[in-house]
Amino acid sequence: MKRCDHSAPRDWVDNAVRLIDADAQRSADTHLLRYPLPAEWNVQLYLKDESTHITGSLKHRLARSLFLYAICNGWVTEGTTVVEASSGSTAISEAYFAKLLGLDFVAVMPATTSPEKIALIEAQGGRSHLVAKSPDIYTEAARLAAECNGHYMDQFTHAERATDWRGNNNIAESIFHQLTLESHPIPEWIVVGAGTGGTSATIGRYIRYRRHATRLAVVDPENSAFYGGYELSDAGYQTGMSSRIEGIGRPRVEPSFVGQVVDTMIEVPDAGSIAAARHASAVLGRRVGGSTGTNLWGAFALIADMIAADRTGSVVTLLCDGGDRYAGTYFNDDWVAGQGLSLVEPTAIIDRFIATGHWSG
Repeated sequence: MKRCDHSAPRDWVDNAVRLIDADAQRSADTHLLRYPLPAEWNVQLYLKDESTHITGSLKHRLARSLFLYAICNGWVTEGTTVVEASSGSTAISEAYFAKLLGLDFVAVMPATTSPEKIALIEAQGGRSHLVAKSPDIYTEAARLAAECNGHYMDQFTHAERATDWRGNNNIAESIFHQLTLESHPIPEWIVVGAGTGGTSATIGRYIRYRRHATRLAVVDPENSAFYGGYELSDAGYQTGMSSRIEGIGRPRVEPSFVGQVVDTMIEVPDAGSIAAARHASAVLGRRVGGSTGTNLWGAFALIADMIAADRTGSVVTLLCDGGDRYAGTYFNDDWVAGQGLSLVEPTAIIDRFIATGHWSG
């Protein structure tokens, strides 16, 4: 009888899963904030505040799932160097979990990534490897992982499958649970952006699994491929261009994007994203990131449609991360002007919406 045994001791794996579970056990769920709108509209807008995760963004959920997925698949073991391609926020969160497990971490990111994000990665013990062209991050991450016999986490492929979309305290289950006692507990719309596509896939699948009437809207910034790929039903669609709104928008339609669970897509101008982020920051009394502005631009447009149709209900979107990471960009007038952007018209569109309920964006 022949026998081939490649199994390795599982002590490290057992302890790694325990450490990640213990970290989750110490964490509370994120808040669902009610965003102030005129009471006479009888439409409620909620922000799922993902900035309160210990690593400061929505990507904390994804990083936890990716590490558990890689560990339980046998891809990450004791001493493995973890490499990731990222626009910043996922890398911050993955650096945190790598440090928790005593692993080396390298983030491959566009050179345009904000210095604040780079500093946060390095504060967690990670190392940043910057590339000039955004589309090169995938091949460079794979090359570095092979060079050091490490593991390329590849969030853009694995995001939609690493999370249990049926529940298990995923973001969709959390949203619906937190809405239970609200006036309109089943939202008309949930609005999210797409970076990997993992969040939209999780929410879209959960809506169908629970047979909710809620519709899913995905917002997409300038230069991103998701809107064009959705419009043309082309999963191979590419723009080859970097998004100015960090955390969402990609130069290609990522493998984790599941367009079939998306009910509508909204293309958002970058000036609109920044103007909405600044508006929300003033309303909430604290800065929010550009991707939150993109979400709100889409949510405002959908709420205006509801008002025009004399429909009541609720809309939910995400507060993805805090705006302090973008002090030198979205909240810097010189940077905005240097990008050739003007916030005058999008700010006026938002102001008119809040005053009248009409949308002209």
